[in-house]
Amino acid sequence: MKIDQVKTKNELIEFVKFPFKLYKESKYWVPPIIKEEVNSFTKGVNPNLDNCDVNLYVAKSKSKIVGRIAIIINWYEVNNQKIKKVRFGWFDFINDLKVSKALLQKAGDICKKNNLDFLEGPIGFSNLDKVGVLTSGFKEISTMISWYNYPYYKNHFENLNFSVEKEYLENKFNFKNIDIDYYERMSLIVQKRFDLKPVSFNSTNKVLEFADQMFELFNITYSKLASFIPVNQKQINYMKDKFLSFINPEYLKFVLDKDNKLIGFAVIMPSFAKALQKANGSLFPFGFLHLLHAKRFPKNVTLFLIGVHPDFQKKGVTAILFNSLLQSLKDKGIKECIRTAELKDNFEISRLWKNFNPVTYKTRCTYKKNI
Repeated sequence: MKIDQVKTKNELIEFVKFPFKLYKESKYWVPPIIKEEVNSFTKGVNPNLDNCDVNLYVAKSKSKIVGRIAIIINWYEVNNQKIKKVRFGWFDFINDLKVSKALLQKAGDICKKNNLDFLEGPIGFSNLDKVGVLTSGFKEISTMISWYNYPYYKNHFENLNFSVEKEYLENKFNFKNIDIDYYERMSLIVQKRFDLKPVSFNSTNKVLEFADQMFELFNITYSKLASFIPVNQKQINYMKDKFLSFINPEYLKFVLDKDNKLIGFAVIMPSFAKALQKANGSLFPFGFLHLLHAKRFPKNVTLFLIGVHPDFQKKGVTAILFNSLLQSLKDKGIKECIRTAELKDNFEISRLWKNFNPVTYKTRCTYKKNI
């Protein structure tokens, strides 16, 4: 076995395609769009690379790839937040401890070379990327915004003396169990009490008028979370291009105050998991048709982001957002609502959803090792 650094476009494509072989027999892994994954590691396309050093490696045995890893130093995190960390992600490997050990050793070498203190992963470039090793829920289909892995990954980290750093929960709830009338009543009360108004959309162009404000509010709302890295304007533009085409305009909900300032937002996405499995990494010739059908006729939805300005938190603004979403979804035959991975110790978000009777159906975590 040997470890090779990814240097060419063809090698990058091989890096991106390795999980397609590793998870070929899995009913639960959801393949990414290959072109989008390549773009994630292409300078001039992904603005996250402006502030990051990224090294990609593959492990090879008899000329065949048996593992891969992306090793990331986010210099904003290191220099501005004084967190001397090396991130690693896109970490996949066969069930051979020699493979995972050798790849993580590369991360350790880069950590030492740059006088940094520890490794943490799997994580991406920022808080808007995928996060964590799946530790339960292996027989649940993944989502387009989360990593899937086999159960043996956890054992590899433990055998290599990594410790759990952050724990995440993934929850879901049945749409039919939601008391829609309750949220409609509460929404009207909160709107009147604080002179607020909900905003809905029927076109992507209208959404774009508020998109910058939404990400600015995202920076404010999420800044208190562990290791939060704010997104800049270039990253905002990139996220708009990457995700807005996947989101139905009617599934973005905003709340404005009396001065028409954005103080709350909620973003949900149709579940594209099965459509992405059918597309198998490519939009053409037929992949885009599967995605388009999933967008127009979703049976499940993924709750992607929600945020309320600190000045309006604990004032019931979420009732306005929830009511707006429920009114848009109630006649569409939605069966399940799936929440993205949330920090286990984020008790505020847990309280936010308690009336929906959520069930934790997956857990995941990041692992850390001091160098």
